Amino acid sequence: MVAPKLKMRLGDLLAHEQVITDEQLMEALNSQKVTGRKLGDSLIELGHITERQLLEFLAQQLDVPFLDISQRRIPNTIAALLSEVHARRLHALVIEDKGDSVLVGMSDPADLAALDQLESLLSPKRIELAVIMESQLFNAFDSLYRRTAEIENFASQLEDEYEETTDFDLGSSLSGDSGDATVGKLLQSVFEDAVQMRASDIHIEPDERQLRIRQRIDGVLQENILKENKIASAMVLRLKLMAGLDISEKRLPQDGRFNLVVKKHSIDVRISTMPVQHGESVVMRLLDQSAGLLSLDETGMPAEIVARVRNQISRPHGMVLVTGPTGSGKTTTLYAALSELNQSSKKIITAEDPVEYRISRINQVQVNSKIDLTFSSVLRTALRQDPDIIMVGEMRDQETVEIGLRGALTGHMVLSTLHTNDAITSALRLLDMGAAGFLVGSSLRAIVAQRLVRKVCNNCRQPYEPSEHEKMWLTNLAGSETDNASYQTGKGCSSCNYTGYKGRVGVFELLEMNEQMMAALKNDNTEKFTLLSQQSPTFRPLALAAHDYALTGVTSVEEVLRLVEMIDVAGGV
Repeated sequence: MVAPKLKMRLGDLLAHEQVITDEQLMEALNSQKVTGRKLGDSLIELGHITERQLLEFLAQQLDVPFLDISQRRIPNTIAALLSEVHARRLHALVIEDKGDSVLVGMSDPADLAALDQLESLLSPKRIELAVIMESQLFNAFDSLYRRTAEIENFASQLEDEYEETTDFDLGSSLSGDSGDATVGKLLQSVFEDAVQMRASDIHIEPDERQLRIRQRIDGVLQENILKENKIASAMVLRLKLMAGLDISEKRLPQDGRFNLVVKKHSIDVRISTMPVQHGESVVMRLLDQSAGLLSLDETGMPAEIVARVRNQISRPHGMVLVTGPTGSGKTTTLYAALSELNQSSKKIITAEDPVEYRISRINQVQVNSKIDLTFSSVLRTALRQDPDIIMVGEMRDQETVEIGLRGALTGHMVLSTLHTNDAITSALRLLDMGAAGFLVGSSLRAIVAQRLVRKVCNNCRQPYEPSEHEKMWLTNLAGSETDNASYQTGKGCSSCNYTGYKGRVGVFELLEMNEQMMAALKNDNTEKFTLLSQQSPTFRPLALAAHDYALTGVTSVEEVLRLVEMIDVAGGV
């Protein structure tokens, strides 16, 4: 391959072709001297040219195609012609194998040193060059260079090493054996793949003839099946050792946690084991400690709700609840609130199960039911520690609820979570749990209910026309015609692993207590409370908040329907 060459330096060529002005070129050159970055990056950062404009110009000058690979299916086997290490280092991707030649996409086609290395690495095949955007290139790396094949290879190797052993021996004979290193590499690959795909959970599930490793990505499980079901016990044993669990106990569930570093991310892993028919099932919740705490502004909460929540949590006393099912982001919201309240003038005590983030200056207590260190006992003691703010991980029982409400009534700000469908039913749940109406009505100040919905992938989004049935449903939901609404959906691309979705956003509803609502609760008048809540001018239900996102193309009609199916429509709409 003969590397394409520019007849002029990039900056001079851009100025000569009047893509940028001489003044913009000088500004970029001065910036380059300070930052040491490439001239093209400096021009993009200064806003004088977009990445796409720059690359299209380069492609034209070099007489090579400019490709949009966001919706192009590239087989993993084709990308694997160039190893991940070299692909990421050289910013290059093999897009197509044409037999005696390969089509290679690069974000910097003028990098002659990289071209020389590619020619050597892909020899004897000739290289046909194409230009692709760097953002698309990195998205393709994460999607194509999965650890799936690596996991399968380690699983096969581990099974070969223990081909003649029983499941029990396989799990028991690892210490000091070569298999210990193999199972360690296998688990490392599993964790690396999960972190790369932004998975929140890993499920390891042994079956009669196969082993399932599933990842929850953006709230939905994605499955990888291994035929080497025999290795499950070895993986479980290693994970139990990492978490300090009893490796001899296979008949009872166990819970634990451990930390590890994966691809420069400090990951806190909460592990739960459970005996099943063909061994032990393991579920691991992954918490990226490197990401740090979010502020309320960063949770995705609308600015108007953020302001009202800040007003509520800054009160000297009262109870504020954050509600929703498991995995809806309640803990993230609570920690965001705590981080804003964390001041030297405030005494904050938390009772958590488990403590997910360690926060300086806050007195955090890990609940341990085995020694009777329960939420209620910690809360009872915390009230004697002269706190200003108390955070209770979850309102699980009547005793905890009553102590929390009394604490809020006696001059403390109490934050907590509750597993309920929406804000309105949360107040009623407190009554159902045995709390006295006068306590709930006097102490409860606000309830935030939330869900997470998947975001339409920005790379493959396209207009969506709802069906007639969906139009009727959406019109009924919104209370007006939605014919002119601009809905979006994801077609599926390499960036989103062909799901049409990438990332999630929080959907929130906030119910603030007024005098009439508080009076209804004090009198145990649940019907009046429900009616007053629904009529509150500041209350906007979860389903409508999700529909707002669909109207702006952030999420899809499908996600709005899925959310509504999960909540009590009568109480939430």
